[in-house]
Amino acid sequence: MNTDSVYSEMIRYYSADPARIQHFVKVHSFAALIGRLEGLAERTQQILEVAAYVHDIGIKPAEEKYGSAAGPYQEKEGPGAAEAMLTKLGFDADLIARVCYLVGHHHTYTNIDGTDYRILVEADFLVNLYEDHSSEEAIRHAYDTIFCTASGRELCRTMFGL
Repeated sequence: MNTDSVYSEMIRYYSADPARIQHFVKVHSFAALIGRLEGLAERTQQILEVAAYVHDIGIKPAEEKYGSAAGPYQEKEGPGAAEAMLTKLGFDADLIARVCYLVGHHHTYTNIDGTDYRILVEADFLVNLYEDHSSEEAIRHAYDTIFCTASGRELCRTMFGL
């Protein structure tokens, strides 16, 4: 299954919200690059890329239900929204299950249980550190505590001049 269908569907999902669209596009770009540099298996790469596109799909229902896009609300509301979208697009049940797990945990930085999960978190951090105009101290802390893959660490060092 081609990930471009997810890309297109997420643009429609976040219609008239260019900041959210720009965010998931950047996270996907970094995740895909790190995955390739780390030599992920084709299936794991596909899961990672789909998850990168939909990782913040829970923001919309979280804002509607709780009036907040806080991480715990995204993790609670995201898996159902991701499952509905990916099922509609014809993805298989195993891929959907793993993507939903990643969506439901992408703001949880303990017990990271796979390279796809690790890379998704690193890619999201690369984008969030920039978009949030994080301090050098915050960037260094993230580098020391979040980034574990060789490629993610190199990108973080290079982007932020560490």
